[in-house]
Amino acid sequence: MSELNATAAALLGLLHDGPATGGQLVAGAGERFGAFFSVTRSQVYRELPALSKEGLVRLGKQGPRSSQQYLITAAGKKAFKAWLTSEAGPDHLRSPLILRLVHAGSLTAKQRQSLLESARTSYSQQLDEARAATKAAEGPYEKAVAEFAQAQAKAALKLLDAIPAA
Repeated sequence: MSELNATAAALLGLLHDGPATGGQLVAGAGERFGAFFSVTRSQVYRELPALSKEGLVRLGKQGPRSSQQYLITAAGKKAFKAWLTSEAGPDHLRSPLILRLVHAGSLTAKQRQSLLESARTSYSQQLDEARAATKAAEGPYEKAVAEFAQAQAKAALKLLDAIPAA
């Protein structure tokens, strides 16, 4: 068994909750940890066959419109547990907003203003969602993650407020 990447581990973690199709995994990832770890549809559909080949997931029932269900195997549970207990290594922030801000000098003043306004709207919405998730959190880990999402959204809004309007 090769070492799991974070996307594979994310999918195995979601499959601990029960069988799911690729589409359900994409949606579940967005709901459960999308505020700080994005998983794209293409990543999911690239990773699932690799996990199956490694024996970490197996095919389940075929659903409507040819959707394929996946189930975690005992080997998958073992690999996920090993990943959970291994050294995490450094975090890598991948923010399309920050990447755009780094290159914002290439935009017109109107385009920069539009970028900032759009980002403020998005992060304000994320902050509201994170606050609701914090209130709804059922356990200490879920609450801590929701509070982290709040702090991240607040930090992004603070960054946006620090940028001159002109």
